[in-house]
Amino acid sequence: MSELTDVLSAIESLSARGEKLALATIVSVKGSTYRRPGARLLVPEDGAPIGNISGGCLEGDVADVARIVMREGVARIASWDLTADDDDVWGLGLGCNGAIEVFVEPADKAAEVAGALRMALEEERPISMITVLESAIDGIAQGDRLIVRPDGTTQGSLGDGSVDVAATEIALEQLEREASEIRTLPGPGEVRAFVEVLEPPLRLVICGAGHDAVPLVRAAAGLGWSAVVVDDRPAFLTRERFPEATDFVSLERPDRAAVDAPLDARTFAVVMTHNFLRDKDYLRALLASPVRFIAMLGPAARTQRVVMDLRQEGLELSEDELARIHSPAGLDLGAEGPEEIAAAIVAEIVAVKRGREGGFLRDRSGPIHERSTPARSAPA
Repeated sequence: MSELTDVLSAIESLSARGEKLALATIVSVKGSTYRRPGARLLVPEDGAPIGNISGGCLEGDVADVARIVMREGVARIASWDLTADDDDVWGLGLGCNGAIEVFVEPADKAAEVAGALRMALEEERPISMITVLESAIDGIAQGDRLIVRPDGTTQGSLGDGSVDVAATEIALEQLEREASEIRTLPGPGEVRAFVEVLEPPLRLVICGAGHDAVPLVRAAAGLGWSAVVVDDRPAFLTRERFPEATDFVSLERPDRAAVDAPLDARTFAVVMTHNFLRDKDYLRALLASPVRFIAMLGPAARTQRVVMDLRQEGLELSEDELARIHSPAGLDLGAEGPEEIAAAIVAEIVAVKRGREGGFLRDRSGPIHERSTPARSAPA
């Protein structure tokens, strides 16, 4: 399970038993911080916290605030600024050198968050959740929420129709950018809100159920991804062989992958059958689908031959379609053996999803994470 599902399960379990808890969510960061907006820490009244917001730097302090929130039943905003470059900060043994703002909510509001998270998981599509942090408008209170789906449909209300409209427009913008940040909503008075994009687990479709697919499924599951194994050999698609797989798709033929497998624009696919004709049929099917990333196992020359054959068979391939093909699969790690190759492939997928090249961080001239943009207002 991923950290997200761990937190979700704990909220649901504790809430069902009526136990006190508080949920802390990072809503903004500045400078060098271990986690980004949207990271969460669940603090139960009894037992160890679940989740992570700073790699250990601030969890104790956040837990102290959470206990106050549990006792009072009122949400709080807490901030820590570790940007000072002096012994007062570094002497604390903190691993971060940035500023962080955290929104801490009691059990009833945490249950609302759990409902939104569950919606994203079950609908298998991203949603945006707008949470009011501060409001100068009567009728809109701290912790009020609005859920916005990619098609523009909404659930809930912030308490003012015009603010809901503006919030929906901003939420759709953030969904397009796949970014979570604080925004200022216009209206009869300003509303400061955290506009968060909640994404379901990345779906990885693995075409080929050979022995080297086993560690790839394991690596994907370890990152909380949804790993779907596809093959035209039903005997290979077993829970004993792939205990961490989310699902299996047994095909009559590899060229039916686009029909029978769950392929959409957020899907990443890996072709690894070690059979030239099967790989060609899978690639043909995947190119006809909206998947954003297609990794091909094996040397580049082999994939070039596959593409050449497809063209000779009448398949027209644009530059954009060819750009979706990543071959050889994986980052250049010098990987040897199925486990290391699996690590190289999942690392490449992370890099592609984040829009990075996958080089050494020591060679990066800028910050590790992209700078968060300042809180912005929507056009009036």
